[in-house]
Amino acid sequence: SSGINAEYGGVVPVPLGLAGPLLLNGKEYGVPIATTEGALVASLSRGCRAVRESGGVESTCSYFGMTRAPLIKFTCARTAKQAADWITEEENFKKLKTEFESTSRYAKLKSISPKQAGNLLFLRVVATTGEAMGMNMISKGCEKMLGFLKSVEGVFSDMIILSLSGNYCVDKKPSAMNWINNRGYNVSCDVTLSHDVISSILKTSAGALAELNSAKNHVGSSLAGCVGGNNAHAANIVSGVFLATGQDVAQVGTSAMTMVTMECVGQGDLYVSATMPCIEVGTVGGGTVLTAQHSNLQLLSSDPDVEINSALLAQVICGAVLAGELSLLSALCSGDLVKSHMQLNRAQG
Repeated sequence: SSGINAEYGGVVPVPLGLAGPLLLNGKEYGVPIATTEGALVASLSRGCRAVRESGGVESTCSYFGMTRAPLIKFTCARTAKQAADWITEEENFKKLKTEFESTSRYAKLKSISPKQAGNLLFLRVVATTGEAMGMNMISKGCEKMLGFLKSVEGVFSDMIILSLSGNYCVDKKPSAMNWINNRGYNVSCDVTLSHDVISSILKTSAGALAELNSAKNHVGSSLAGCVGGNNAHAANIVSGVFLATGQDVAQVGTSAMTMVTMECVGQGDLYVSATMPCIEVGTVGGGTVLTAQHSNLQLLSSDPDVEINSALLAQVICGAVLAGELSLLSALCSGDLVKSHMQLNRAQG
């Protein structure tokens, strides 16, 4: 533990529950949730049951890569523009790629996107980082790359490195940048629930769920000015899994950005989707090396043939978010939210 926290002074126990199973792409997965919210695991398990009895969720997943955005400064805007042009030239990018990738066997530089503001230049660097979440890996590569730029004569002679991160990454904050351009894993999950499942398990109707999702998650979130907030409580699921599996909990602010859609189809059935464009997770490094967190990653599947990798973890999170949205919105539709919290989230006696 001292290798994870330089000022190690002990541990804080957080209650752990295993929700599910979640039926995802034809296989069942447990969802480890570390939380002090008493109703969360039970609610998520109800959503997972509804999903499971409707044939399970299907998912798509693409890996965008991790980002870092160094901030450099020049004497004037003209020089900053010349630097941006130099960086985007193919031959120069290859040189920067060589420098960047010399720092790691796993880091692979994909792109550098300069953004100018006067004499300031923000470099949004995108790199793949294997099974690690990758912030340390990409930061190390960026540092090496900036050192190389300082050695380039001419346009970079007056360059000042203001910061390894200029907030254009964007790290640990909801942002339109990540919402549109992705960061980490971009995952979409969907399922069609039957009328019988909605009625018997969720105690509501397709029409009520679709109307509430539109009014609450889209109109309400728009009035509030949310970015990536078209959901009821995605952060509940993301934070619970992050705590349980050793992820960087501060990245919940980015990773929990979710768009939930619901559409009435057929005879009382409901199509549901959840899209999460920037799930930042890893299955090696960081907190995943801790014994309990590593064990919780293995709880995802009891099948020895299933490889527990970062892409799978991202898909389980998105599928669980979808299930959690179904259960919470159903509780709101039926008026059971407060009653369930009073029963499950208060000390007895």
